[in-house]
Amino acid sequence: MQMKIATKGTTLRALALATLATVGAATQARAQWSRTYEQFYLPGHFNWTFRREYATADRLFNAFDYGHAILYERLYTRPGAPTSDLETDEYNFITQKLLVSPPNLPLEEGAIEINYAKMAPEAKMMFDWAHLLHRQIYDVLASEEMTQADKDAKIAELVGYYKTRPDLAFSSTPKNMDLMEGQPYSLAFRQRYPKFNGLIWGYHWLQVGLYEPLMIGKTREERQAGVTAAVTRFRQMLENAPEHMPRIMPMTAAIAPTFAARYPEAAIIFDNLHAMHDVVSDILANNEKVPRERKRAAILEAASRYRDATSFNMSIAEWKSMGEMMGIANMGGPAVGVLTDWPTPTLPRGVSMAEAMKGMQHGSGAMPGMPSMPGKKHGADSAATKGGMAAMHGMSHGADSSAAMMPHMMELHERMMRDPVIRERMMADTAMRRMMQAMDSTHGGMQHDMKGMDMTGKAAKPDMSTMPGMVHEAEPATEPAHEPSAKASTAGKVKSAATKKAPTRATATTKKPASTKKATSAKKPASAKPAPPKPAPMDHSKMPGMKMPGMKP
Repeated sequence: MQMKIATKGTTLRALALATLATVGAATQARAQWSRTYEQFYLPGHFNWTFRREYATADRLFNAFDYGHAILYERLYTRPGAPTSDLETDEYNFITQKLLVSPPNLPLEEGAIEINYAKMAPEAKMMFDWAHLLHRQIYDVLASEEMTQADKDAKIAELVGYYKTRPDLAFSSTPKNMDLMEGQPYSLAFRQRYPKFNGLIWGYHWLQVGLYEPLMIGKTREERQAGVTAAVTRFRQMLENAPEHMPRIMPMTAAIAPTFAARYPEAAIIFDNLHAMHDVVSDILANNEKVPRERKRAAILEAASRYRDATSFNMSIAEWKSMGEMMGIANMGGPAVGVLTDWPTPTLPRGVSMAEAMKGMQHGSGAMPGMPSMPGKKHGADSAATKGGMAAMHGMSHGADSSAAMMPHMMELHERMMRDPVIRERMMADTAMRRMMQAMDSTHGGMQHDMKGMDMTGKAAKPDMSTMPGMVHEAEPATEPAHEPSAKASTAGKVKSAATKKAPTRATATTKKPASTKKATSAKKPASAKPAPPKPAPMDHSKMPGMKMPGMKP
């Protein structure tokens, strides 16, 4: 009897434990439950056109899929592994083997990032859904049968189709950098893995950069040459890594300005996609701020923010200006155009955009952690200061409206003073001259406009080294005052010193600068004044950048 009672008690205890285990398992299962599901391409005859027409570039995307997947899997499953696991072993495999001979077809990332995909399937599906949009837009732009109007309509349809999945679709409202770089876990990946981070940003540079040659090429041959040049440029980024890799996240409006201007909603989606790639890398790499048991929650929180249209937003005007503000040279340079040298970055590797903006606004002339460059001016009219003024434009960081308008006032003033007729009239008006002197004492960046002038408004030989955006022809600048936009690089419209040189008045007889000695010659009648010399032709051989094989000069 006692044996039976003991057996019965043991059975009851076993059943209780089994029930608790079942409830616990069910609770855990509900916490990990995901309702995401896969969805295929929008049907259309244009699908896979890019794969047929641009097979080399298309195969690279298959290798990119592996790079993203193995990164997340390694960070999640080997939290204590040495940095060489990614920085040396995986990096060398990807750059020396995989990218040299990429897969012919897209990979199933879930077979590579097995544990990560089980931990955060929602984030994986968000990436997959956005990558599908990427590929379908390539197909539309690569089509030789569709007219521009047809392409516009189809891309609008693709974006609409993409947005039918609100559980997966990135917001088409621009997200500010605080969401990507201002969280407790932010910057961990780029600081610990500079080479692999540069590789990922190189991927993103090419993914948005390829839109530009597809957009601006007038013929199939031009588009083919442009895509080939961009691919070659990407491969050259991998040499001497991470020296020539992007130093900040490439932004679509800077790398592909034609595409971003015509299809801003798609461009914003891709910038949000690429920013979240950085966020997931930071969460997985930062085990101090985000322990293993918190990683899923942190990723899902970030994913929710990147899908909504209410948090961490910035205006479209701010989004458009950010690429120019940060400088395309810091993002890997333009994807198109005749390039003869590497762009000169102005930011140190690993810096956040907030730190860069802060350094610019303080007018230090150098970013945090970046030594002063020889031959560069530091002060009111340095490139860094002007970058800081551009940073204030359109940005809601507490600056008042007068500070935000100052860059426009400066640019307007500079443009007006380059016109010899306007310049003469302004210098002849004593009240306007006093106003300019007052502005000059407050904003030293305007002093270049007063040099070469005496107080009667007569012009001595202008000091071209002090004029905005001008350099001596014999001494080409190592870094422009403002980073050229991708559009300017595309067209090859880098102005030489000769095109901006102000005409010297025939009546200026003094040999010393007007700022040290007042000119005494009498003013001649306007009819005796010679016509301004015509600008010299542009020398495209001196354009900054890097010459790309296959590009037509």
